[in-house]
Amino acid sequence: MAVLVTGGAGYIGSHAVAALHERGEDIVIIDNLQQGHKEAVLGGKLYVGDLRDGDFLDTVFGENAIDAVIHFAANSLVGESMKDPGKYYHNNVYGTLCLLEKMNQYGVKRIVFSSTAATYGEPENIPIHEEDRTLPTNTYGETKLSMEKMMKWYDTAYDLKYVSLRYFNAAGAHASGRIGEDHNPETHLVPLVLQTALGQRSHISIFGDDYATEDGTCVRDYIHVSDLADAHVLAVERLRKGGDSAIYNLGNGTGFSVKQVIDIARQVTGREIPAVMETRRAGDPAVLVASSDRARQELGWNPSRNKLEDIIGSAWAWHQANPRGYNKD
Repeated sequence: MAVLVTGGAGYIGSHAVAALHERGEDIVIIDNLQQGHKEAVLGGKLYVGDLRDGDFLDTVFGENAIDAVIHFAANSLVGESMKDPGKYYHNNVYGTLCLLEKMNQYGVKRIVFSSTAATYGEPENIPIHEEDRTLPTNTYGETKLSMEKMMKWYDTAYDLKYVSLRYFNAAGAHASGRIGEDHNPETHLVPLVLQTALGQRSHISIFGDDYATEDGTCVRDYIHVSDLADAHVLAVERLRKGGDSAIYNLGNGTGFSVKQVIDIARQVTGREIPAVMETRRAGDPAVLVASSDRARQELGWNPSRNKLEDIIGSAWAWHQANPRGYNKD
């Protein structure tokens, strides 16, 4: 039986594919290559297409014996989601509906979902726990929460079991050096900082220094992308053993401000990395730090790459070796 990974040519998805491949799993990958890269797929069978194409999904499910799905495929830019919410509802929510319909049609009853701590919005408690209020402050988080709720009702109606993994600020690169983070446009802090260190950007922008944090800049919980990939594999194993549907936070439990990330990157790279203060972006909560106690206890998840210096160091090694990302020209 195979694991289907949607968005498996993307940043986190490709690391999940690598983790599954290292464990000897049969893997089927769907990616429309809007943000993914063929070069990032280290194993499995890649189908290039869109989840909203029913005939395409019939081909994938018809040609493969799939027993579990890991669902990454989605648009994920907070700023863009606030400017173009329709795009996010159509791709994220409708795309997930199409996927769940085909899973139900073909009798596939297990799905691990790449969710986000953006579902919580401005948190009531730090660290955030799974039972805390969900009130997203941006369209991206709202669509992810809608996708979670859709899975809940598919479980109720069709006994389709899901594990939703809420995380954010994935960073770092694979230990092999073969895959890393390459988005266009790039919006994530760590690669933007490292592009500045490489001289590809004149400066790194800091969006707001008037938040209710120690240095006034937003605080986030950074997780190594390979630790995230391991959690998805463990979640598949849990469902295969008959585990019930569940939601888990994935985080290190330690927050770092934007200014702290830039300072650590300066230490790791030995570069100056100029920074410029900008106005706040819409929809950015001040602090997002997650408690992952439940994932550690129930999934047996034990992130081993949790020092920010090491996370940034692995990303820096990949960016130095691949200054143009997967574009070698």
